[in-house]
Amino acid sequence: MSFHIAAGEVAPVVLAPGDPLRAKLVAERFLSESRLITDVRNILGYTGIYKGVEISVIATGMGGPS
Repeated sequence: MSFHIAAGEVAPVVLAPGDPLRAKLVAERFLSESRLITDVRNILGYTGIYKGVEISVIATGMGGPS
Protein backbone atom coordinates (compact mmCIF):
# COMPACT_ATOMS: atom_id res chain seq x y z
CA MET A 1 0.00 0.00 0.00
CA SER A 2 1.26 3.43 -0.85
CA PHE A 3 2.15 5.62 2.13
CA HIS A 4 -0.28 8.37 1.11
CA ILE A 5 -3.37 6.11 1.09
CA ALA A 6 -4.58 5.01 4.51
CA ALA A 7 -5.56 1.43 5.27
CA GLY A 8 -9.22 0.86 4.48
CA GLU A 9 -9.49 3.61 1.85
CA VAL A 10 -9.21 1.19 -1.08
CA ALA A 11 -12.21 -1.07 -1.64
CA PRO A 12 -11.94 -4.84 -2.18
CA VAL A 13 -13.04 -4.28 -5.80
CA VAL A 14 -10.81 -2.00 -7.90
CA LEU A 15 -11.21 -0.72 -11.45
CA ALA A 16 -7.91 0.46 -12.94
CA PRO A 17 -8.28 2.67 -16.03
CA GLY A 18 -5.12 4.12 -17.54
CA ASP A 19 -6.44 7.66 -17.91
CA PRO A 20 -6.81 9.68 -14.67
CA LEU A 21 -9.72 11.64 -16.15
CA ARG A 22 -11.53 8.39 -16.94
CA ALA A 23 -11.22 7.42 -13.26
CA LYS A 24 -12.79 10.75 -12.34
CA LEU A 25 -15.56 10.30 -14.91
CA VAL A 26 -16.43 6.81 -13.65
CA ALA A 27 -16.48 8.04 -10.04
CA GLU A 28 -18.71 11.01 -10.86
CA ARG A 29 -21.16 9.14 -13.12
CA PHE A 30 -21.44 5.72 -11.52
CA LEU A 31 -20.42 5.86 -7.85
CA SER A 32 -22.53 7.27 -5.06
CA GLU A 33 -20.79 8.71 -2.02
CA SER A 34 -17.57 8.89 -4.07
CA ARG A 35 -14.56 10.45 -2.39
CA LEU A 36 -11.11 11.26 -3.66
CA ILE A 37 -8.55 9.04 -1.94
CA THR A 38 -5.45 10.12 -3.87
CA ASP A 39 -4.30 12.67 -6.40
CA VAL A 40 -0.54 12.24 -6.01
CA ARG A 41 1.24 13.04 -9.29
CA ASN A 42 -2.20 13.58 -10.85
CA ILE A 43 -2.99 9.87 -10.65
CA LEU A 44 -6.55 10.11 -9.42
CA GLY A 45 -8.19 7.52 -7.18
CA TYR A 46 -11.74 7.42 -5.83
CA THR A 47 -13.77 5.09 -3.65
CA GLY A 48 -17.55 4.94 -3.62
CA ILE A 49 -20.60 2.69 -3.84
CA TYR A 50 -22.03 1.04 -6.98
CA LYS A 51 -25.24 -0.97 -6.58
CA GLY A 52 -24.48 -1.54 -2.91
CA VAL A 53 -20.87 -2.64 -3.47
CA GLU A 54 -17.88 -0.56 -2.39
CA ILE A 55 -15.60 0.01 -5.39
CA SER A 56 -12.39 1.96 -5.94
CA VAL A 57 -11.42 3.46 -9.29
CA ILE A 58 -7.70 4.25 -9.40
CA ALA A 59 -5.87 5.38 -12.53
CA THR A 60 -2.66 3.61 -13.46
CA GLY A 61 -1.32 6.21 -15.87
CA MET A 62 -0.99 5.73 -19.59
CA GLY A 63 2.26 3.78 -19.44
CA GLY A 64 5.54 4.36 -21.16
CA PRO A 65 6.30 4.29 -24.87
CA SER A 66 6.65 0.91 -26.53
